This record gives sequence, C-alpha cells and structure tokens, in this order.
Amino acid sequence: MLRFLRRLVTLLTTVMIAGVLMILVMLVIRYRTTRAPLPPVITLPSGEEASAFTQGPDWYAVVTEGNEILIFARDSGKLRQRISIEHD
Repeated sequence: MLRFLRRLVTLLTTVMIAGVLMILVMLVIRYRTTRAPLPPVITLPSGEEASAFTQGPDWYAVVTEGNEILIFARDSGKLRQRISIEHD
C-alpha cells in the first residue's frame, strides 16, 4: 500500500508540474501574438501602424512599425513630437 501511495504522489507531482509549464507556455504564446493595445481615441497619421504604446502624465507615445516614436498631447490628442529611430 505504501508503494502505491508513493507512486500516486509522484504521478500527481508530475502532472502538476506539467500543468504549470503548459499554462506558462500558453501565456507566452498569447502575449507574443497580440498587437499593442491602443485606446480608441488615438488616430495615427495615415499609413502608420502601431507596434507599442506608453503614456506619461500629460502625454502618450506610440512606436510605429516604421521605427518612429509619435508623442501626442493627452488633453488635445494632437501630435507634439515625432522622433525617428536610427539603425546601426
């Protein structure tokens, strides 16, 4: 009976470890395939697609697929600054 209980505990431990690993893999896959979350009030210049978003106290910034950072005023939504990202 003790041998059966030991095997059962080992099996349960293995299944729990596999379950946790499976959940972690699923989370990583999900977050790699999702697009950058953008509030619906942001309108980007034509032809631009967002890849990242961040915000500060009175501004928010969008990193575009064209390697530019667009900084908008939070109160008016107008483009305040456009920064080009240089490649090496």
